Amino acid sequence: MKAHSGQQDRTGGAPVGTRRRKKPAKRAVPDFVHNLRGVGNWSEAGPWLAARSIEDIECITPDLAGVPRGKMMPSNKFTSNTALALPSALFRQTISGEYPDETGEFRYDPRDGDLKLEPDLATLSVVPWETDPTAQVVCDLVDQRTGEPSWITPRQVLKRVIDAYADKGWRPVVAPEIEFYLVAKNTDPDYPLQPPVGRSGRPISGGQSYSIAGINEFDELIDDIYHFCEAQGLEIDTLIHEEGPSQLEINLRHGDPLALADQVFLFKRTIREAALKADMYATFMAKPIQGAPGNAMHIHQSVVDARTGTNIFSEEDGSESPLFRAFIGGMQHYMPKALVMIAPYVNSYRRLTQAIAAPVNTAWGYDNRTTAFRVPASDPQARRVENRLPSSDANPYLALAASLACGYLGMVYGLVPTDPTAETANEGEIDLPRGLLEAVSLFEEEHAFDGILGREFMANYAGVKRGEFETFMQVISPWEREYLLLNV
Repeated sequence: MKAHSGQQDRTGGAPVGTRRRKKPAKRAVPDFVHNLRGVGNWSEAGPWLAARSIEDIECITPDLAGVPRGKMMPSNKFTSNTALALPSALFRQTISGEYPDETGEFRYDPRDGDLKLEPDLATLSVVPWETDPTAQVVCDLVDQRTGEPSWITPRQVLKRVIDAYADKGWRPVVAPEIEFYLVAKNTDPDYPLQPPVGRSGRPISGGQSYSIAGINEFDELIDDIYHFCEAQGLEIDTLIHEEGPSQLEINLRHGDPLALADQVFLFKRTIREAALKADMYATFMAKPIQGAPGNAMHIHQSVVDARTGTNIFSEEDGSESPLFRAFIGGMQHYMPKALVMIAPYVNSYRRLTQAIAAPVNTAWGYDNRTTAFRVPASDPQARRVENRLPSSDANPYLALAASLACGYLGMVYGLVPTDPTAETANEGEIDLPRGLLEAVSLFEEEHAFDGILGREFMANYAGVKRGEFETFMQVISPWEREYLLLNV
């Protein structure tokens, strides 16, 4: 018997004889929309921004000091291929915002031509401390007329070093450790910095290395740091309290140098924002507090074969390779000549003094924290060299570029290191440049850097550093007023 149109079928479905209406298929959400950090191309950028209701985009790039420079724009303009540019003079400017005199090989572009911002979409992330939905993206800079990379910009300098490794079939791997101080707000630069008050109601004193209680003094700020970093896809490995009063250290997971430099660049910005939210400052000055330890940016470095992924610092039997020793030899020979890239300010050299937990020469050793170059205990596949010379005030792109360039030159030229030391190495004579001008001179004179760092960058950087020194010399210090005012 044929069922009529109103009869239900026995499965409880639609009436027999009626046409089933298909439910509209749900559109699959692309995986990249869920990325905390980065998309692959411009066609993915729009959906990524729309999924977060992003209103504004900050297109930023690090200047020579590592300060974010750039432009903000509405998100619909960002995805419509709007051209963005910055004047090239921004990369000839001192930390105090001045334009130094032309000296040595340092010259200004008479046109002050534009440099085009080219977003690296792999760095796209939210800005979690903004009240309006905002995203940020790190940009490269190219010549507006020719499209060629601007070799005076920090991100391109690091890329140049990475490319030199790639030409040899090598791939460097790094893991930075960044120290910083939390300090009470200080609106008058004539007054020394003071530790902030924690949840106990008292300022934290020194001698708190690895103290969990020291970290817990700033629970809410630490939570903000973790939340801000997680929202941006910044991978924190560990956080500890260091030796100084309210001095913290964050370690990042090892990886590609450019990706890690981007993370440090964004991380420093994140820490400052979290501290301001807690009504205090975060500082990455190399030596912010007299008599207290300085802020270092230790860099763990290894090199792998680009094809196999094996660590070229180790032989098949697990022993040290000749390239491992040559890498250390290169660090010892060239790092004093590149010191201005990892100790970039007059304040940086206050950290590199005897017996204050900082290196003062180019000694190396196994698990010896008093040396400049420490080889941590590890299995052969994780064999690495820790460069303990850089300070946290360094531009992370330039610090990584300098450190890797020195090791690279050592491997290319087969340099032989000194014997390792098991003794205390930071109490003797200081073998490093003692000040900014000496470091600049050594840097300019080293022509082995020409091919890997680029002479154009070197001349530009040296000129800016000389200008910063001249600005510093215009300031009369408290020491001069105390000891010279009435005695000379």
